[in-house]
Amino acid sequence: MNVYDFSAVALDGAPVDLQQYHGKVALVVNTASECGFTPQYQGLEELYRRYRDRGFVVLAFPSNQFGEQEPGSADEIRTFCASKYGVTFPLFAKTDVNGDNAHPLWQHLKKEAPGLLGTQAIKWNFTKFLVRPDGTVFKRYAPNTAPADIAADIEALLAA
Repeated sequence: MNVYDFSAVALDGAPVDLQQYHGKVALVVNTASECGFTPQYQGLEELYRRYRDRGFVVLAFPSNQFGEQEPGSADEIRTFCASKYGVTFPLFAKTDVNGDNAHPLWQHLKKEAPGLLGTQAIKWNFTKFLVRPDGTVFKRYAPNTAPADIAADIEALLAA
């Protein structure tokens, strides 16, 4: 089982088979519009624009599980991301990343790349997982890891 074996729901409610991203390097991120890390949307968009033509994609999953920092509707999230940060990468429907209702993709990501001391829980918004073109998880990054600090790993995977 790999990341591209899952499906999800896009922000507009359409089903998305993640298999369409097979062969790409992906950065999967849980996001929120009212978080101290929200400005990372800008860095994520910069990475996406810089590398998308080379086979890179950012897959953002808004989540309201951390301090209720993503309270908006799908339309509010889309408008916020586009108007404030110019986001053009794929945004998915609000998603649980922890707990009994955690999306199967996020269960898989946490199992494949546990956090500090082996914890499988997502600790906060903007936890990031870098995925190889074959869908296997390369690395997990903490919420405070700036998107720009992931560029070297993206470059290495794109060159592999």
